Amino acid sequence: MPAGVSWPRYLRMFSACVLSMFAGAQVVHQYYLPDLTIPEIPPKPGELQTELRGYKAREEALAAMQQLKAEQKVD
Repeated sequence: MPAGVSWPRYLRMFSACVLSMFAGAQVVHQYYLPDLTIPEIPPKPGELQTELRGYKAREEALAAMQQLKAEQKVD
């Protein structure tokens, strides 16, 4: 076996690595909320625009909270 490790230990480490990889991918997808929809008509080269919906939503919420705080200070 690679590096002089037994099969059971190698399989446990391999399983742990694969599970951590899947967990990391899931966390990234939950954080950034990628748009996974497939358009019926594919965009022409150079027309594709990507944005991070999760990031954009958080930025909008933060801007709204800052605006609300600014309005409360004025009143």
